[in-house]
Amino acid sequence: MSDRANALRGEAELMVNGQRLVLRPSFTALVAAEKELGSLFDLVERAANGRLMLSEIAGLFWHMIKDQPKDLTRERFSEAMMAQGLTGVTPPLKILLKQILQGR
Repeated sequence: MSDRANALRGEAELMVNGQRLVLRPSFTALVAAEKELGSLFDLVERAANGRLMLSEIAGLFWHMIKDQPKDLTRERFSEAMMAQGLTGVTPPLKILLKQILQGR
């Protein structure tokens, strides 16, 4: 489906059900995430204070999926993502949060 993540674009990779997904923080994706989750600055602050909820991580990632597979539902995505546990989702989360703060 997706290529490898491009670090120059602030992209991250997430393996879901054996499939590599590229998470791209495009302007459109960030606006969609903000509509659902509220201020991205508040989201970053909650993350820094250890108050980011699992549903927020799933929502942020969902909006960032580049070339989303047609058979992937949000529910299946969220369940597969969380099956990895926090250690599995933290590396891409850090990349995306950094990109939100830095921009390009």
